[in-house]
Amino acid sequence: MKPQHTMALDPSTLSNRRWRRVAEMAPLAGEGKHVPSPCQSVCIMHPATGWCEGCMRSIDEIAAWSRMDNPAKLAVWAQLPERLVLRIAQEDA
Repeated sequence: MKPQHTMALDPSTLSNRRWRRVAEMAPLAGEGKHVPSPCQSVCIMHPATGWCEGCMRSIDEIAAWSRMDNPAKLAVWAQLPERLVLRIAQEDA
């Protein structure tokens, strides 16, 4: 099962390499037997969004990741492209 994305996001347009990697990985998250973590080894929470600046997950999603089943992980992945779009809009504002 692949994540469903509500917004199109072209990874090649992203200058932030960590965000670009998350955008590139999102469509592929459901390809294998195991759902990969979107972790970018940044782990800095943005004060306004509450999302990690590297992977765009919330602290609760990060903490629960190892206990989540694949459908729950894919549900998180499905939200990441839209979060990236919103976070980029904050940078541009």
